[in-house]
Amino acid sequence: MMLTVTLAAVFAIGSVPVAAAAAEPLIDPAPEIAEMLDVVPGGILLDSHHAVWPELDMEMTVPRSSGVSARAVGACATGKICAFNAPFADGSALSFGTCGVHSIPSNFSVKSVANARSSGTAQARNGTTVLKTISAGTYQNTSGTVTNIRCTL
Repeated sequence: MMLTVTLAAVFAIGSVPVAAAAAEPLIDPAPEIAEMLDVVPGGILLDSHHAVWPELDMEMTVPRSSGVSARAVGACATGKICAFNAPFADGSALSFGTCGVHSIPSNFSVKSVANARSSGTAQARNGTTVLKTISAGTYQNTSGTVTNIRCTL
């Protein structure tokens, strides 16, 4: 799945505008990103390994083959709640920046959840059944089907 990002710049010289269209770079998203963009409407592809859904306050990041950035819990950024598709807070991640109940898209299989907040808990749940409770600053591997994550202050 190839997506095109169009960039355009308009420059004004005196009172005569001159339009210059930049090259249209092609972004080839990671397969996990492409699938999530197909399943969950409203997503914006930022680069081949990162997409956001502003209306849901959700981000998806697929790890690159190299490079590690400083994070609070594994690959989960400070202040976020993250669902990972691999154990030990690893693999592709969905991250949420607000506290509430966040639905997990059905095509994303949660294997671990990280709570990179400084307080409160996160609950990995199937419907209203709590599968795991994750304290601030930690992660937990999960079992069963996680359909939502509930954050408590």
